[in-house]
Amino acid sequence: MNTDTSSPDGSLGRLLDEQLELAASRIPALEPQAVHPSPADHDERTAAHASFEDVVLGKASATPEMLEELAALQDAPALSDEELDRQALADGGADNDPSTPE
Repeated sequence: MNTDTSSPDGSLGRLLDEQLELAASRIPALEPQAVHPSPADHDERTAAHASFEDVVLGKASATPEMLEELAALQDAPALSDEELDRQALADGGADNDPSTPE
């Protein structure tokens, strides 16, 4: 059984070509200025902030803000087991279901 739906004279190919040409004629032409704005039209992106992982791997140096945050974490009091249990039970986890705490 032949499942080829195209006709032997190529009318399907002609129909597709005509439809593609019709669709292409309806697409508006873009002006080069609209596609590629000048640097005056937009703000330049600044470099991303270094992450803790970047600092540990030696890819970046620690910023003063990062060092202050680490010092504050070191100076913070340790949480008791009861507080850790309370926080775990209060958090529903990834499924947000409090009956299955993480």
